[in-house]
Amino acid sequence: MAEVIMVNRVRFTSSLKKELMPPLDKLAETTRIPKSRLFDEAIEDLLKKYEKRRALD
Repeated sequence: MAEVIMVNRVRFTSSLKKELMPPLDKLAETTRIPKSRLFDEAIEDLLKKYEKRRALD
């Protein structure tokens, strides 16, 4: 099988707490937003949170 070429994305592997997966699946299903986009939003929010903390130091 040929490997998919991603231009604007990077593949990585991680893991989640088991209890986070069902709500994530439901959110992706009900909003029809792919999990990859939900992860993008979550990481962007996390980076903003920690950037604000660094600015206060």
